[in-house]
Amino acid sequence: MIDTHGHIYLEDYDADRAEMLERASQAGVTHILCPAVSSATHDRLLELCGKYPKTSQEKRPPLTCEQSGADDNFAPTAVGVPTCRPMMGVHPTEVNGNEGWREELEIVEDHLATGRFCAVGEVGIDLHWSHDFLPQQTEAFERQIELALRYDLPIAVHCRDAWAETLAVLERYRGRNLRGVMHAFSGGMAEYQRVTALGDFVFGVGGPVTYKRNLWPELLPQMAREHIVLETDAPWLAPVPHRGERNEPAWLTYIQAAVAAILSVSEAEVDESTTQNAKRIFGL
Repeated sequence: MIDTHGHIYLEDYDADRAEMLERASQAGVTHILCPAVSSATHDRLLELCGKYPKTSQEKRPPLTCEQSGADDNFAPTAVGVPTCRPMMGVHPTEVNGNEGWREELEIVEDHLATGRFCAVGEVGIDLHWSHDFLPQQTEAFERQIELALRYDLPIAVHCRDAWAETLAVLERYRGRNLRGVMHAFSGGMAEYQRVTALGDFVFGVGGPVTYKRNLWPELLPQMAREHIVLETDAPWLAPVPHRGERNEPAWLTYIQAAVAAILSVSEAEVDESTTQNAKRIFGL
């Protein structure tokens, strides 16, 4: 399994990060893709992904803190943790009220030039908290899409209460080989069809697929299998039976099981198809 969206570099995991990653490995998670939010956490993101660049298949010996140069929060303690791959971008709500948001974009551009990243993300438009910063969010979204095209990277799109605005931006790039993932997809068939008409896009299915009221039982059977990927959005959106707790990649198993039940297929089939979809989009 590949967790295509997890913020596991945040302080929420400082007390048990190594154990959390071991649980993920034991659950069958091979990769965790980690989106950036703002420069305030870039060091954490890059340090995490620098400490856990290998999968269990490579059978490397564990590093000591002295060998790795890691601090206590990020020190590897065991063989077999998932590969952690970084994305780079500015989250739309980090633009709100931030006089330095254009400087944030310059930092993103400098990072992307290093070639270390699997995607530009997470980026997009979020009008849940305020509509006052739509022009700034739109400009930031467009500039980061241009960076994705320049560096031939997918985008990880955050859209909350802003489908009309998000689609208006994306559709301006029709025919330019834009690709990516619609993170925590919350649209319906109309939005799904408009996005898939733009290029190679997949749609992130997370913890809400396990909730009593959600869109997925109606939507998933109508979607092409090559358009589905799994994600946790850890530490948020934990699946049932852990709803309300800190989320973690090991709980991707609950999400996979729910998708399999909705589609009336085996969990192994969901694992195979969603893993291949993630590898295709992110170049893993």
